[in-house]
Amino acid sequence: MPIENEKILSGHIKDLARRAYENNFITCTNFLSASELAQIDMICKRDGYYTGEKEIEGARFCLYGGANEADRVVMAFLPEYLDEESFIAQEKESSDIVKCVCIAPANARFADELTHRDFLGSIMNLQIERDRIGDIRTDHTKAYVFVTGDVAELLCSELVRIKHTTVKCSIVPVTACDIEPAFKAIEGTVASERLDAILSFVYKLSRNESARLVEEGAVAVDGHIAFSGGYDLKAGARVSVRGHGKFIYDGAKNITKKGRTLIGVRIYV
Repeated sequence: MPIENEKILSGHIKDLARRAYENNFITCTNFLSASELAQIDMICKRDGYYTGEKEIEGARFCLYGGANEADRVVMAFLPEYLDEESFIAQEKESSDIVKCVCIAPANARFADELTHRDFLGSIMNLQIERDRIGDIRTDHTKAYVFVTGDVAELLCSELVRIKHTTVKCSIVPVTACDIEPAFKAIEGTVASERLDAILSFVYKLSRNESARLVEEGAVAVDGHIAFSGGYDLKAGARVSVRGHGKFIYDGAKNITKKGRTLIGVRIYV
């Protein structure tokens, strides 16, 4: 991240935390990607903003995206009277900060098969900024889109067509989303839990090809660009590989008689 952008992000996070702490009300960011969260974590560690576990400048915070396993989340700074569990329960009931918009074809018989990219592109064509849009869960016909509260009504009033499909939009409770991320679970053995070994297993690459992806900066682990394939992945790590996709590493399950490590991986499909 360029230095000027880093300064803006640093100041923004510090300001939100202090306002929540001093005024005792909720403040929050717009939606953040994994790489932006990693950048915030680096800044807070470097500049001493952390004042406790999940606490910045005295204000507790939680990450919330409206759905389970959300990739894009808001960072919400909480007042003294509200803990994370209560905040999430409150959001599920009233959806003040993150709203859910259901986008469905007006006539399913004449609907195109629509991808995540189709939904996102049509929404952004309405001049809605990317950081106002969270996860998009789609079954290729309808979609549930998580957005900041200030753009939900705009989306419902302005979005009428995606590709050749006429659509209708409605604001629904975040709990109405019944589409979960689709994964393909696989297991196999690797020589070690090194990143490059696991990349080779998941994408059927040679060790040299995996190493080259890392060297080119094409691999991110939990939002951080990986600069070496030689360190061990931890269970729960989210790995994104440019041009190949992304997966969640579920960790080592056993050691075989030949000394190889049996691992589990969930690949996004």
